[in-house]
Amino acid sequence: MADRYRPKPAIQRAREGNPSKGSITERVVVPRAILAEPNWVEVFRFSTDPAVESANVRCRDVASQEWRRIVPVLEVAAGIGEVDHTTVKDLCVCVARIDQAERDLSERGLMVTAERGTVKNGAATIAGQYRTQLARYIRELGLSPSSRAAISPPEFDDDDDDIFD
Repeated sequence: MADRYRPKPAIQRAREGNPSKGSITERVVVPRAILAEPNWVEVFRFSTDPAVESANVRCRDVASQEWRRIVPVLEVAAGIGEVDHTTVKDLCVCVARIDQAERDLSERGLMVTAERGTVKNGAATIAGQYRTQLARYIRELGLSPSSRAAISPPEFDDDDDDIFD
C-alpha cells in the first residue's frame, strides 16, 4: 500500500491493477523531502579583500532570503525532493549574482571608462547571462505562470477514504 508521500509508480499501479479506474499518469515520482538551507558561506566564501567580502556578505543574505521565499512554495506546490536541492540552490545563487551585478551597474553605470575608452560594463553581460539561466530554473521548477499551467501538483493517494479498505 502506498502512503501519501510515496505513491506507487505508474508501472506498478498498472501491473497490480487499478480498481479505482482512475487515470494513471506516466511521470517520475520523486520522494518528497524537506530541503535544508545550504551553508551559503561555502558558496560565497570569505575573502581578504574588503570589497569582495562585502559583496559576498550581501550575496549570502540575498540567496538566503530567496531560499526562504521559494522553498516553502515548492514543497507544497511542486512536491520537490532531495534530488532538486542543487537546482533550487543554483536558482538562489543566480538571484544573488543578478543582485550583485545590478548593484555594480547602479554604482558604475552601463558604460565605464577603460584603457581603450568608454566600454560596456561587464556586469551587464554577466547579469544577462544569469537572467537567461534564471529563466531556465524558473521554468524547470514551475515558478512562472506558464510553467505552472503545464505541470500538475503532486497527487496524494489517500487510500483511507476508500470504502473497500
